[in-house]
Amino acid sequence: MSGPFLLADIGGTNARFALAGPEGVSRELALRCADHPSLAAAAKAYLAEMAPDARPVAGAFAIASPVTGDIIRMTNLPWEFSIQRVRQELGLERLDVINDFTAVALAVPELSEGDRVQIGDGWAEPGWPIGVLGPGSGLGVSALVPGPRGWRALATEGGHVTMAPVSDREGAVLAQLRKGFDHVSAERLLSGPGLVNLYEALVLIDGHEPERLTPAEVTGRALDRKDPACLEALEMFCAMLGTVAGNLALTLGARGGVYVAGGIAPRILAFLSHSRFRKRFVEKGRMRDFLGPIPTYVVIHPFPAFLGLAAKLRLPAD
Repeated sequence: MSGPFLLADIGGTNARFALAGPEGVSRELALRCADHPSLAAAAKAYLAEMAPDARPVAGAFAIASPVTGDIIRMTNLPWEFSIQRVRQELGLERLDVINDFTAVALAVPELSEGDRVQIGDGWAEPGWPIGVLGPGSGLGVSALVPGPRGWRALATEGGHVTMAPVSDREGAVLAQLRKGFDHVSAERLLSGPGLVNLYEALVLIDGHEPERLTPAEVTGRALDRKDPACLEALEMFCAMLGTVAGNLALTLGARGGVYVAGGIAPRILAFLSHSRFRKRFVEKGRMRDFLGPIPTYVVIHPFPAFLGLAAKLRLPAD
């Protein structure tokens, strides 16, 4: 099947569209989801503005929701749709809809050396599983496992695993958060809202009243090193990210490496590189020698989901 192919990365706030063809991915455009009543309407608006001459024959969409059947109810967006009905409305012969972090995982084999930055030592073992996780508005988790038709990406909800503390200070933070959440998952800490949760918990533990800050404000104050509570929150964020990444590597046997994607890690790359992230990644007692050789990378490509979606369309339909 020849192109062009319609690609879409649908989050809770923005729907990013692009076209893919022999020349690669092009004509990227982000639309506000709130400005459109449905997924099909947003896709039609994109095609009318950016590609009125294009007639896509196939599409691949990544959505920030579980994909368990034809009917999709998006987690953080009031859109509900049938995959087959959207395919018909857009005149596509094929439409693949996958979880957004499954798409990011499929992008990993497509990355060039300039699309990633390694943190710490290690080297990838060819043919072994690869772990992928990424904090953004939530915490995405996926994996690549080798198979007879090449890499297969796993659709998981691994961001909702229970977060475990490594220090007494982390234990106090989790105890504080349990006052407001029935379940303190990794996502409650390793995400944009998680950064705010960390900051507020640390301030409350120390007996003060936290300010109402956004994730960007917590990050900015931490990077400026002018607010001790924000700085500690970001330091704890990086350490906990290393803990969860190490857990993922152990679970998968990810000797092919662990990749950190999402919107936050590239923005704090210098801070993350000098944080306790890598130290926590390998600090697993008797398994330290197993984890030490596993490389960890930050994905800095601006649109990794588009790379993964284009790769998905090159595979036979499921």
